[in-house]
Amino acid sequence: MSRQARLVLSDVPLHIIQRGHNRLNCFFTESDYLVYLDLLALYARESGCKVHAYVLMTNHVHLLISPTSQTAPAMMMKFLGQRYTQYVNRRQQRSGTLWEGRFRSCLVDEARYLLVCHRYIELNPVRAHMVAHPGDYRWSSYAVNALGAPTSLITPHPLYLALAGTIAERRTSYQALFNDELRTDDLQAVRRATNGNFVLGDECFSDVVSGALDRIVVPQKGGRPEI
Repeated sequence: MSRQARLVLSDVPLHIIQRGHNRLNCFFTESDYLVYLDLLALYARESGCKVHAYVLMTNHVHLLISPTSQTAPAMMMKFLGQRYTQYVNRRQQRSGTLWEGRFRSCLVDEARYLLVCHRYIELNPVRAHMVAHPGDYRWSSYAVNALGAPTSLITPHPLYLALAGTIAERRTSYQALFNDELRTDDLQAVRRATNGNFVLGDECFSDVVSGALDRIVVPQKGGRPEI
C-alpha cells in the first residue's frame, strides 16, 4: 500500500517533527547544533520555507514553517537530513541512517494554533526537565522570538508581529505567553495532529483544507491509534 501524502498547502503553517533512528541521539557536540542550524537556514531559503520557530533536542527536532509551495517542506527536509547525516557520520565514524523514516507533520490553523505551536516547540526542553525556563535552553528560537537575539534563520509570522506595535512591546507580549504551561488539551491536539498527519484546527479549517486537497484530513473512528 502506498504511503499517504502529507498535508501541505502553500503559505499555511506546518509543524514538523523528526526523530532520531530508534530515538537515539542526533546531536553530540555543540558544533553539531550549529551545523544543523546553518544547514536549516540554507535549505529553508533554497526550498522556499519560512522558519518561525524551532527546537533542537538531543534526539529529535521540531520546526514551525510556512512553505511557499506544496513541495517545499519535503525538499527542505530531504536535503537537510542528507547533508546533516553525512556530517555526523564523518564526525562519529559511523554509517547508515541517522533519522527515523519519514518526518511527521500537520497543517496548523494559524488563527487558533500558531502561537500554541510556538509555545509547544519552545517549551519542549522545559517539559523534558532539561531547563526551568525556555530562555535557559540555547538550541531553540525562544531567544530570537522573546529576547531579540540576532539571526537570519527566523522569519516572524504576521500573527507574531501583530502581538504589539513596537518591537519591545512585542517581545514582552511574547514572553507573557510562557508564564503558564500549555493546557493538556492543546498538548494532546498538537501531538495527535502531528503524529497522524492531520490538520490542527477547528471544523471550519478542516473543511477548507479537505476541500483544497480533496481528502480526509481529520482522524476517523476506528482509524490508526495515536503513537
